[in-house]
Amino acid sequence: MKIETQIEKISSFQHLELLANQVVEGFVSGMHKSPFHGFSAEFAEHKVYNTGESTKHIDWKLFAKTDRLYTKQFEEETNLRCHIIIDNSSSMHYPKLNGKQHFYENKIGFSVLASAVLMNLLKKQRDAVGLSVFSDSYEYYAPEKGSDRHHRMILNKLENLLKESVVKKSTDTITFLHQIAEKMHRRSMIILFTDMFQTADEDRLLSALQHLKYNKHKVVLFHVIDDKTEFHFDFDNAPRKFIDVETGEEISVFAENVKEVYEKQLDLYFKKLALSCAQNKIKYVSVSVRDDFEKIMLIYLTEKQSFG
Repeated sequence: MKIETQIEKISSFQHLELLANQVVEGFVSGMHKSPFHGFSAEFAEHKVYNTGESTKHIDWKLFAKTDRLYTKQFEEETNLRCHIIIDNSSSMHYPKLNGKQHFYENKIGFSVLASAVLMNLLKKQRDAVGLSVFSDSYEYYAPEKGSDRHHRMILNKLENLLKESVVKKSTDTITFLHQIAEKMHRRSMIILFTDMFQTADEDRLLSALQHLKYNKHKVVLFHVIDDKTEFHFDFDNAPRKFIDVETGEEISVFAENVKEVYEKQLDLYFKKLALSCAQNKIKYVSVSVRDDFEKIMLIYLTEKQSFG
């Protein structure tokens, strides 16, 4: 199912909330064809039954329809707390968009719309959401809350990220992940959108990711890239000038001359990162700006169900 078919109906980021709702509604309407059948109409009021729990509140009618055990979730139960983190460094504003492209076709736009989509799901499920934005500074922080006013405030901040002019902003991931971790006092799901392009020591970076897991938080890392140019280095063989958008450093090369070595080194880095995350029970998910948003939502729903 291609979520983009829903997105084409609305092109302006000023309607971010409506756009996110279109994506979610398209996803939910197709759930009856997916392994997540049973969430479509009821996912805001039910949770998966875990072995050992009381069977008192199992919804047997839903079991008859889905062959899955769900328990009814009541208003007074403690709902999920989710904190979304967005890397807003200059590299996240790549690729530079022309007037014909949609805002979600670069990394920051994709991350903003993905965050708005997740917020829509969280709102439907009466869960609390918070937001942190960082680059070379800790740009924004909002604690986890579930009110409509709080949602609108965060959506306004997300829209403002798209309006900002691109300036040279580096990434101090380690410092700010530690600072964010210190703010997380109650057990939460933490979702991070970043391209992981920084020159930081890998051990120190892993330590910062581990810090996010403190107090039994669940951490999901969405590694956002433009797979065509950043991973596959898909350029013609004309001489090109490559510019580091964070430092301004320039280099002129023929793409074909470095393509093989570049792809091997990047693949090695991505695999090492994924392995380190797996070893530390951090959910690592590579996503491209060319992907639809179904993957984001499926990962979220799966991780929520395992977040007992």
